[in-house]
Amino acid sequence: MKSCTKKKTPRRRHPMGIESYRSEFPITERYCFLNHAAVSPLPRRAMESVKTLARQMSMDGIAYYSQWEAREKEVRDLLGRLIGAEARDVAFISNTSEGLSIIATGFAWRAGEKVLSIQPDFPSNIYPWMNLERVGVEVVVVKRREGRFSIKDVATALKPGVKMITVSSVDFASGHYCDLEGLGELCKEKGLILCVDGIQSIGVIPVDVKKYGIHVLAAGGQKWLLGPMGCGLLFVSHEVRDLIHPTHVGWKSVIDEEEFFDLRFELKRDCARFEPGTLNLFGIYALGAAVELLLEVGVDQIRDKVLATNDLFIQGLKSRGLKIASPLDREERSGILYFIPPGDATRCYLHLQKHNVMVSERNGKIRLSPHFYNNEDDVTHFFQALDSYLSLS
Repeated sequence: MKSCTKKKTPRRRHPMGIESYRSEFPITERYCFLNHAAVSPLPRRAMESVKTLARQMSMDGIAYYSQWEAREKEVRDLLGRLIGAEARDVAFISNTSEGLSIIATGFAWRAGEKVLSIQPDFPSNIYPWMNLERVGVEVVVVKRREGRFSIKDVATALKPGVKMITVSSVDFASGHYCDLEGLGELCKEKGLILCVDGIQSIGVIPVDVKKYGIHVLAAGGQKWLLGPMGCGLLFVSHEVRDLIHPTHVGWKSVIDEEEFFDLRFELKRDCARFEPGTLNLFGIYALGAAVELLLEVGVDQIRDKVLATNDLFIQGLKSRGLKIASPLDREERSGILYFIPPGDATRCYLHLQKHNVMVSERNGKIRLSPHFYNNEDDVTHFFQALDSYLSLS
């Protein structure tokens, strides 16, 4: 087996040098990319990590297996650091839907018990809970108002039998960032499990699962984490881990995973129990490189930079008389900015795309979602394309 070279802990650079990271993103050479709430482009270092792994597999087979295992452990630790968790409380998943389904189907529900859901929400955080209705679990819905909801709304909606609150940290459409810490306090007071879809915040907004009282957090890696599709993280606090039984198990679910003959079904005591088989190693390598980049820059600095960039978009949109549909109070803001274009939103979206500006169209509105490497050149490019559309309206 090849020896494993220990990687150095990434050093955080001074935030004044944040512009230097733009070269990590080759997509900037061709596009004005403002669509990280959809699927992010891979950073250069993530791409190179996958190429290195593919070369090892092609040239040496499994000779690097021990190194791959060591890297898996490193990436698990990196993900834990990113969210304020221990590595043993993190599992690798394919996507957010899988992570939330593990929790929804693994909890020992009784007929008549309830889960409280904040809606509208992305289907990944709705269907796993609707699927429980077949076993007698009721979904109690708290409705958003213009994308928002309050802790009071949730407290008022609580009923006897509610065991869990499930919420997206950021609304995928409006960009409303919810009060996770307030929800955590409410759940602690009422003895409830707090389950969070974190895909629209992890990587752009700092999170501390322990401080916020989050019991479960699931997030795919392909958005603000700058990772690949098909690989993400599931955090399950040790406080509730034994309440969630794995519904899919395999050779890697058990303590002695390398014993293939004298079999004993003893589930691992950490979150690796939720990983039944061979992991997506290419995804782990790419995600690990991306998370190293985020930690190197610093999520606090990333949030400040993204909000500053969105401030430029807000100023430009308002000066053109366009209505913004995202919250503008700092404590409710995320990386998402939602506005209403004149005329047909799909037509506006296609016009921007034609001018190499990548955004999303959602429910008759245009959604912008820049990351930390976007700069004023991208803002200028966007408004040049938008102005050419407005001139046609």
